[in-house]
Amino acid sequence: MIGNCWNCIKRLSIFLFFVIVSAQTACAQRQVDWLYFKAKNSTAKPKKVVLIAGDQEYRSEESMPMLAKLLSYHHGFDAVVLFPIDPKTKEINPDYEQHIPGLQELKDADLMIIATRFRQLPDEQMLHIDNYLKAGKPVIGLRTATHAFNFPEDSKSKYKHYGYAQKEGPWAGGFGKLVLGETWISHHGDHGTEGTRGLVNGLQMVKPNPILLGVEDVWVPTDVYGIHADLKDAEILLFGQPTLGMDELSAVNWKKSTIPVAWTRTYQLPGGVKGKAFTTTMGASIDLANTDMRRLLVNASLWAVGEESKIKNDLVVDPIGTYSPLMFGFGKFVKGKFPKDYQ
Repeated sequence: MIGNCWNCIKRLSIFLFFVIVSAQTACAQRQVDWLYFKAKNSTAKPKKVVLIAGDQEYRSEESMPMLAKLLSYHHGFDAVVLFPIDPKTKEINPDYEQHIPGLQELKDADLMIIATRFRQLPDEQMLHIDNYLKAGKPVIGLRTATHAFNFPEDSKSKYKHYGYAQKEGPWAGGFGKLVLGETWISHHGDHGTEGTRGLVNGLQMVKPNPILLGVEDVWVPTDVYGIHADLKDAEILLFGQPTLGMDELSAVNWKKSTIPVAWTRTYQLPGGVKGKAFTTTMGASIDLANTDMRRLLVNASLWAVGEESKIKNDLVVDPIGTYSPLMFGFGKFVKGKFPKDYQ
């Protein structure tokens, strides 16, 4: 009988050993291929936000870690940051469009913030995004998220319909149109020479959306995107006026019309349940150097997870540590960076 008990103890010890090793391996992978920031000073079960970087131009590999740390340290979120990773070198490579490890973190997420551009991810990764959206969970889309995915015409992907160029059916316009309200259309402002002055929708002045609390002066260097949609099914929060220059003192270009640059709406995938989305066509890493731009995104994050009561005019929106974003541009990302470098 003693021998049997000893065998049981040995089996249990071996089992626990493999459980611990597996957990350590998973944790190590999480910190190698993606980042995890535990909520600070949270008095309740933290909401989990997954921030997905992956664009070639607007340096989301810089903005997503900054925003994640801000949400974690000051606002009680567990935050996960995913990056476009070159599977051979394990380096962050925004030009590598087929691999964003860690998307399984969406399984128990309360919020997804996406800033990708023209990704063509494998089915096993797209599955996690599809499951998340079918569950009707909240989404925040930044800048190029209106054209987050792009699959070739001859693609065999089960998720080809997510592509921005999808022409027919309920998925016409792809993920951007169905979930966020618009796909890629054009540059309304002159790209690289005109910025955007954010103008609060005058109809919001009577009973402002909580996302706008404390948001007074949004100016960003990225230009206003054009849109086709009339956004009748959306609540427009900010209009964008092109500016005649690339600094915050630049005069506005009155020869160009204002266009919605931030809004909320309800989305629903075929076969899924309804969810809510916040979209802004601003959102480059350098845009987030603007205090009220960060405030807009923090407020939107709290709104998205049903914690509007926490939104105040004077919420802390300062970056944790130094934040020195690069000017946007193709091929200008810092090579040789790994996720841990943004820890």
